[in-house]
Amino acid sequence: MSHPMEPDLAHTQPGSRLRLEWGPTGAAALTSDADVVVVVDVLSFTTTLSIATLRGMRVLPFPWKDDRAAAYAEAAGATLAVGRFEARQLDDPPPSLSPAQLLTCRYVDRLVLPSPNGSTICAAVRDAGSGATVVAASLRNRTAVARWLLPRVAAGATVALVASGERWPDDTLRPAVEDLWGAGAVLDALRAHVEVPTSAEAQVALAAWRAVADRIGDELRACASGRELVDAGFGADVATAAEVDVDDVVPVLTSDGFVRGDPSGPAPQ
Repeated sequence: MSHPMEPDLAHTQPGSRLRLEWGPTGAAALTSDADVVVVVDVLSFTTTLSIATLRGMRVLPFPWKDDRAAAYAEAAGATLAVGRFEARQLDDPPPSLSPAQLLTCRYVDRLVLPSPNGSTICAAVRDAGSGATVVAASLRNRTAVARWLLPRVAAGATVALVASGERWPDDTLRPAVEDLWGAGAVLDALRAHVEVPTSAEAQVALAAWRAVADRIGDELRACASGRELVDAGFGADVATAAEVDVDDVVPVLTSDGFVRGDPSGPAPQ
């Protein structure tokens, strides 16, 4: 997560205990001063990860879906997730990035789950060596994550929420509103129980979530990322991602992938 230029101090949102930034560069800017990094990639990495972790799979994040991912999976003794379209064509497919498919696909003990956004950010934060604990949040597990955060925030922890976003064809960041909503949903559940200094950026996420919370299914289908999936025939993935508080699980990143975190205990190593 190294970057040739350090961010301006103001861009790290100092003085706020709950902060929010976008994408890999934003994550790098906030990670060095955070105790916990909450990565949000609603369509679809952290939604799929929530389901996989709930089913007992150990999920290893990886940035690329190519020969490097295959080699990494082989070395880790893990199954490499297939693509959404590939999974459609197989009679008994292994897991894919599709959250709807993860609900019913065959179980694997160890899963390498690449994605260019959420998975890339999780791997980069881990490899940066800042000591921050990385957890994954989606709409499905937003209250579980907030409950996990609560004692840590009450004890003084600083939390950086990272809205993963998507990529434009030129590989620049495309802010994705579903990730703003997901981060705001976590903040909404957390702020119901604790009041701590919250950055303006995080406040915007909270307001954005509250503006759509009562019709999130419709809004998720209508947003750009949702329409892209619906148009490609993956409307079930959008519907699965729109289910709020159905997964009582907190995926916590360890040196050997994401595992199910204890709701109140220390983060696993």
